Amino acid sequence: MSAPDFWDNQEKAQETVGQMKSLKSLVEPLDECLSGIEDLDVMLEMAEEDKSLADEVPGTLEKLESDLETLELKALLDGPYDNCGAIVTINARDGGTDANDWAEMMLTMYGRWADQNEYDVELIDRTDNEEAGINNATFVVRGPMAYGYLKGETGMHRLVRISPFNSEGKRQTSFAAVDVSPEIPDSEEVDIDEDDVRVDTFRASGAGGQHVNKTDSAIRLTHIPTGIVVQCQQERSQHKNRAQAWKMLRSRIARVEEERRESQQAEKYKTQAKVGFGSQIRNYFLHPDQRVKDARTGYYMGSFHSVMNGDIQGFLDAYLRWRVGQESPQN
Repeated sequence: MSAPDFWDNQEKAQETVGQMKSLKSLVEPLDECLSGIEDLDVMLEMAEEDKSLADEVPGTLEKLESDLETLELKALLDGPYDNCGAIVTINARDGGTDANDWAEMMLTMYGRWADQNEYDVELIDRTDNEEAGINNATFVVRGPMAYGYLKGETGMHRLVRISPFNSEGKRQTSFAAVDVSPEIPDSEEVDIDEDDVRVDTFRASGAGGQHVNKTDSAIRLTHIPTGIVVQCQQERSQHKNRAQAWKMLRSRIARVEEERRESQQAEKYKTQAKVGFGSQIRNYFLHPDQRVKDARTGYYMGSFHSVMNGDIQGFLDAYLRWRVGQESPQN
């Protein structure tokens, strides 16, 4: 990175910076843990002569155990794409306007989680609903192990609440589907036959100025063998939208291959198979009481609003443990 021509190739440079951040996120806590063990050894020796130091040992040991648990969790982020950025797509599903509102609430939730972890977020595609909320949105989260943490969010998220869009104040159940794929670097080869991909152009919808709505700048790609569909309409340029859509398609195909490998491994070792897109993975309740519970891991939180403010790390960590058959502590 200190080379004078390092930033000549911006995309390659950013990829290198991302690799450095991922490595530092592992190496630095490991160094701190090793240093903490040495400090504890010294403290125990000194405590034999100075009994007042013995009172500090439990606190030091507790911190060391916490640091070690964090390292053990990071050791579970060992997938081939776990250190990549995460391409996240949210689609409003059953529930009418409530589902559109719920999808936008989830978009905000992930954005706040990313901010709290100092991850970068780039909005790729967003289609607003005419009444409220969004029909769908796609964004990229970039930072150390972003995909490794977020890949378990793929699936159906269910909200139960008193509908703000129902004049009779009835309880409403609505759904939003989340799909997460790794942001594959251009250097990574993904086998896609262009003859298997149908390309459609259309006029972008929603905000973006007069130009966006008057030209066929939006791109939709359909991978016929798998039925995977991606689209991008955020940029004014059809060329840029096309490039981004192909990047999204490569990422989705790569994730399908990863899931196939995981499924084979799960069958081989008789472990829990991954819950895929379309399966209900988490329930969010605002009525009759406030709580959020993961249907796979059993992990729950008693504060709905804390979760909506981005406090989802407990769910992400619980999923990592669940994948390898470990028990998760409850909150």
